[in-house]
Amino acid sequence: MHVTAIIAAAGAGRRLGATTPKQLIDIGGGTMLQHSVKAFAAHPRISEIVVVLPDGQAPSGLTFDTGPSIRIVTGGDRRQDSVARGFDAVSPDSDVVLVHDAARPFVTAALIDKTIDAAARHGAAIAALASKDTIKRVDGGVIVDTIPRESVYLAQTPQGFRRDVLAATVALGRSGVEATDEAALAERAGYHVHVVDGDSGNVKITTEDDLRAARARMGAATQRIGTGYDLHRLVEGRPLVIGGVTIPFDKGPLGHSDGDVACHAATDAILGAACLGDIGRHFPDSDTRWKNADSIGLLAEAARLVREAGYDVSNLDLTVILERPKVKDAVPEMRTRIAGALGVGADRVSVKGKTNEGVDAIGRGEAIAAHAVALLQQVRPAR
Repeated sequence: MHVTAIIAAAGAGRRLGATTPKQLIDIGGGTMLQHSVKAFAAHPRISEIVVVLPDGQAPSGLTFDTGPSIRIVTGGDRRQDSVARGFDAVSPDSDVVLVHDAARPFVTAALIDKTIDAAARHGAAIAALASKDTIKRVDGGVIVDTIPRESVYLAQTPQGFRRDVLAATVALGRSGVEATDEAALAERAGYHVHVVDGDSGNVKITTEDDLRAARARMGAATQRIGTGYDLHRLVEGRPLVIGGVTIPFDKGPLGHSDGDVACHAATDAILGAACLGDIGRHFPDSDTRWKNADSIGLLAEAARLVREAGYDVSNLDLTVILERPKVKDAVPEMRTRIAGALGVGADRVSVKGKTNEGVDAIGRGEAIAAHAVALLQQVRPAR
């Protein structure tokens, strides 16, 4: 039996909020599309694969040393248009055609087998999961009906069809009938579509949470580590600001901004982890806007840039080195202020105070310094 798999990968994936089509986003060891194609390319019953890509998108990483032939076609405005173009490229020898969403990269060989067999036997079949929850139909925020969950299934892909059935289905779509998937078009064309038990792991990646979970499943949740360091001379007549907290003392750090070494080290750490340069690049002391600036605000802006780059702060560890005064009583408030700037809980921020045991300028009370280490977690593609 000649079996063709059409991989639908022409969508924009706008709900994920990325500039790159979601199916072309790396989830670890390759893109969603590459993982989906590999699943079918490795299946012994698949004779050929047709991949439908967005207009102007060059294929990448879709060639394999062994396996079925792979054709690339350009998709259309709607899913059904894209699948129709994919069907046009299907070999005339094909007996069964499967349609699979590229955004379902965890499809298993067993599910592919079940769909092929059911499509060959019945003409049309889809993988679907029985609902585990009671379904409520709601209108205007009010429940108007309760649907027995025994009759509700959640559609997945692959969806499989005998060639003649899919040909009629595609023709109906081209006549002007619209539907969300090929199974719905097949129903409209008068065919009975049979259900095979789906797989709870065969998830569709749609949101940022889905992407994060997929990367974790692939063991590919990217983490980045950055370090930061800052030092300022202590002079009379300046407030001693550390971690956004003003500590009573007769000296403070000399600097263009408020000289908050804790915030400056933290800013360098998170910017460095995201490969976004350093504090001097974004807040240069040659710019009058940052004269006596609140460094908590600078840290908050750096955190925004890091989030735009697709990362969240997992944790931050700070060490403040100061001979006197002791900072331990101010540490809880420092953690709260810094965490607020980073947009995380205070349980992710550590602040420790150390002295320099009378050694060098810090030990003589002439300077203050801070070291920081930040761990970032990639949660989405850069915007």
